Amino acid sequence: MPSDSFSDLGQTDPDAIPEPPPEGPGLFGDDPVPAPAPVAEAAAPAQPYRVLARKYRPTTFADLVGQDAMVRTLRNAFAQDRVAHAFMLTGIRGVGKTTTARIIARALNCTGPDGTGGPTVDPCGVCANCRAILLDRHPDVLELDAASNNGVDNVRELREQVRFRPVQGRNKVFILDEVHMLSGPAFNALLKTLEEPPPAVRFIFATTELRKVPATILSRCQTFHLRRMSQAELMGLFGRIAGLEGATLEPEALAIIARAADGSARDGLSLLDQAIALTEAGSAVTAQSVRDMLGLADRTLVLDVMEAAMRGDIAAVLGHMDRAHEAGADAGVVLSDLAELTHQLTRLRTVPALREDASLPEELRTRGSALAATLSVPVLGRAWQMLLKGLEEVALSPDRRAAAEMVLIRLAHLSEMPTPGEILRRLSNGGPAGATSPGGGAGVPSGGGGSGALAQGGYAGEGGGVAAGDGGTRAVANGAPVAMAQPAPLPQPSHFREVVALASGRKPMLHAHLVHSVHLVSFGKGRIELRPRPQAPRDLAAQLTVLLAETTEQRWTVVMSNAPGEPTLAEQGRAVAAESLELATSHPLVQAILAAFPGAKIEGGVRDNSLDAYGLPPDLGEDPGLSEVPEDDAEGPGFAPPDAEAAGLDDL
Repeated sequence: MPSDSFSDLGQTDPDAIPEPPPEGPGLFGDDPVPAPAPVAEAAAPAQPYRVLARKYRPTTFADLVGQDAMVRTLRNAFAQDRVAHAFMLTGIRGVGKTTTARIIARALNCTGPDGTGGPTVDPCGVCANCRAILLDRHPDVLELDAASNNGVDNVRELREQVRFRPVQGRNKVFILDEVHMLSGPAFNALLKTLEEPPPAVRFIFATTELRKVPATILSRCQTFHLRRMSQAELMGLFGRIAGLEGATLEPEALAIIARAADGSARDGLSLLDQAIALTEAGSAVTAQSVRDMLGLADRTLVLDVMEAAMRGDIAAVLGHMDRAHEAGADAGVVLSDLAELTHQLTRLRTVPALREDASLPEELRTRGSALAATLSVPVLGRAWQMLLKGLEEVALSPDRRAAAEMVLIRLAHLSEMPTPGEILRRLSNGGPAGATSPGGGAGVPSGGGGSGALAQGGYAGEGGGVAAGDGGTRAVANGAPVAMAQPAPLPQPSHFREVVALASGRKPMLHAHLVHSVHLVSFGKGRIELRPRPQAPRDLAAQLTVLLAETTEQRWTVVMSNAPGEPTLAEQGRAVAAESLELATSHPLVQAILAAFPGAKIEGGVRDNSLDAYGLPPDLGEDPGLSEVPEDDAEGPGFAPPDAEAAGLDDL
């Protein structure tokens, strides 16, 4: 029986059979025509390299690392057919917001390998919809960048697309990345569509700035907070990916990359990609090579600098900084590493059990724990403050290295000084103020000669005598302590304006809100009741409570109320200014001037030196209104009585 298949007959394709060589001469000569040379098949074009962050992007919920709460909620929602029509995904960069949005889009449109499946939390990845979404070619899944499509016209175009049914998939999914970049009118244009979309439409928003998204938008979405990935999770993820890539990394190198990633998988994978490319093929990526790549100082070097600074050895500090400079470490990065080490040492000092934490580097658990045991928390706190201030100085200095060295010289110098609390404690116990105490560094120098070291409330002068400030304990020249009276309690605010004045210079933003954004309802000893205006921050009560505790050393209760209360201080000041201006305008002398010069007007208001910084009389008492003015000054300072005879031009 004949067959249409050459393979059934044991034969090959006729086109593949070579032609026999010619038996005689060719048409244009005696030589036979040579057979054409076989044409080599064109080599397949090499695929471009895909970075690790794209190559290993999660494609299912099971692949997401560190987002268990969100995955559990979505799994239950799909299982119970309670999938919302709008999601808001928020978190720092690189934690998987856009990736999660694409997985949700696939889960909504997956039809299964046989093409008959429904929405599932485990998309198959092989159906036409899954493949098209993975390749960013699905006609019903539109991914928009709200940073460049942030106008109201862009939202109107989106609304027009919402009206049409899906072309290929089950649902039409709109993914808006960085949605907080939309303008106010664009958000307003989206509200109605977002609240009542067609049945087959889903919105998925992603943002790193949730606080910039209007509450009217958030109330229409289910919000998921994608958390930062822990260092242990990142190390496990990077280790697995490095194994798949055939790369070997030292554990310390993985730890450095995980710390530098700061909770972001994408940032860490970019660093891992760079670290693998840094070394020769087949060689292990070392911790030192990663430090060189990131411009970090060696952890051992950072500990050397900290130990030298804490024992006041300035020469050793500068020598270690020279080593760091030769190794290519940036001076600002060294200070940043020192600040991080100070934080770790403080944790080890306050929670000794952390010394057994296996996640800490070995050198920090051993050598760092020993250093932390010799330092007190006040000394570490002072070092933290100086390093934070030093980072600002380095950022502003034209010579970063010189600025960093000046910061470390100051840190080494101050390490020799006891804290103010130690000075008072030693004096109270009858001991010399300059004694050395464990965990506090060297004491204030004493003995004949030498300049004293200044500290809060006291000084060390010649002869070893230390005098504490008012209300403390005084040590006379012969070293005998003399007990003095205890410090008097701090004065307490007697009315609201004194409370507001406490914030002036200390908390500028809080001070501005207390002047413009709150209405005083009641004021009593240790208790303030306020009605905030809409522009007031939500944590105003907490900020004010902390300020009062710091400045009065007393516990205050700040209550937010809906009662009307009195006008704000700014409104009261404007009322006083308006009344003063009206009073001045109605004065006969001013009336005569205005009549003599048509079109003239009073500019700049009326200045009254008796008013305080808020434009109010100095003592309000309990009356929220304006205070009474003395009879002899009822018409304002410097004005004649209102019944005085009007002046003429000749008099002027």
